[in-house]
Amino acid sequence: MAHPKFHAASHATGQLSVLFTVCLAGMILPLNFVSGAVATPAIARELGGSAQALSWITNAFMLTFGCFLMAAGALADEFGRKKVFICGVAGFGLLSLLQSFSTSLLAIDLLRGAQGILAAAALAGGSAALAQEFDGPARTRAFSLLGTSFGVGLAFGPFLAGLLIAHFGWRSVFLSSTVIALLSLLTGAWRMQESRNPDAAGIDWPGTLSFTAMLALLTWALMDIPQYGLQSTQVLVMLGGAALLLVLFIGIAGLSEQQAGLMMMALSLPMLAVPLMAAWLTRWISAGVLCTSGLVLAALGLGWLSVAVDAQNLNQMIFPMLLIGLGTGLPWGLMDGLSVSVVPKERAGMATGIFSTTRVAGEGISLATVGALLAAFMHSGLAAHFSGTDVAQASQRLATGDLQQASRLLPDASVSQLQQIYAASLHHLLLCLVAITLASAVVVLFAMAGKETEPGTATTQKDLSP
Repeated sequence: MAHPKFHAASHATGQLSVLFTVCLAGMILPLNFVSGAVATPAIARELGGSAQALSWITNAFMLTFGCFLMAAGALADEFGRKKVFICGVAGFGLLSLLQSFSTSLLAIDLLRGAQGILAAAALAGGSAALAQEFDGPARTRAFSLLGTSFGVGLAFGPFLAGLLIAHFGWRSVFLSSTVIALLSLLTGAWRMQESRNPDAAGIDWPGTLSFTAMLALLTWALMDIPQYGLQSTQVLVMLGGAALLLVLFIGIAGLSEQQAGLMMMALSLPMLAVPLMAAWLTRWISAGVLCTSGLVLAALGLGWLSVAVDAQNLNQMIFPMLLIGLGTGLPWGLMDGLSVSVVPKERAGMATGIFSTTRVAGEGISLATVGALLAAFMHSGLAAHFSGTDVAQASQRLATGDLQQASRLLPDASVSQLQQIYAASLHHLLLCLVAITLASAVVVLFAMAGKETEPGTATTQKDLSP
């Protein structure tokens, strides 16, 4: 009688080890992403580089990460979730180590792009492995914990990066990701059960390559619009190429790094608890209503933040950012579980790949779009007060928060003037985001209306309850 109990206890311990390993790996993905953004000004001070080249520190990672999630999911199904996860985490840690020793901005940009591919492998393999290890309510709790791990990375990543940069330099930021990746491999990767889909069809290479090229051209074009204009030949060619590849695919504020990190913690701290709370609330409230409510709360937070930004009051920004984080966290812990609950377990890698691709590709495009909009608002504000050939470049520098370089390009502009223009531009951008978020809430509400009560979906709803 003791043997079955020992086996059950051993199996439960193995499940917890796998969950801890995947969550630890999940934590370093957003941590590395936001840390790269916080470290960009420090990298610029040491290595130099244009505003566009510096923006690729962030965009290269997001672009390849979003593009290869679907392919990584297919690889996990075909060759094994454990293999893909371990290769992804190990490669991610190695490239972080190489970034810490890089001596050129180009090398960092290229390594960040390659790192996005390996991050996609780690996430797709880890998510599919969790789907194999857990069932029902336990699976929902596991994915909620994975969402919380993302929240930990988002919450403490900026502060940790700012602290490391202040005391040890920007290279220590990437070294920390290497250490966490190594811990993830040592803590429980060896206890992960290998699993694959015997009927996996493999990677759609033409589709993957066309989708990647389409996103790359679109992102690059959006980044070039503030500098060259929408009607420039270069931008039009890239936008046209992105549209053609999409058709083919379908057919086939002046703060220091440490201060900035502390401010961003207000935005990310709710992610520590809200995803778990959302899974608990599905006992009484449908996932569709929770997701819609989260978007409405985020929109209210964005509107509130726009008022605080316009007043240039840093203390008043904390509570709106907390509200935005609360709204974001409600759907965060539900989306992954919903994506795998509608397909057989054997196709979990495909499901997580498709869902994560859609989400992260949207984030990458949104990031580039928001950056382009902010630079356009900056240019309009600067052009109303200053003239000269350096206005366009200064607007790009100001959009990235590089107040010092913007002041050098516009010597007639005072620091207070630039801060006012930055605040006004950010105010307009936040109002645009309010409208987009509310529109998204309406779409989600109608798209998911009645889905939980339709025949055959009761099990899905049950699985969403911890």
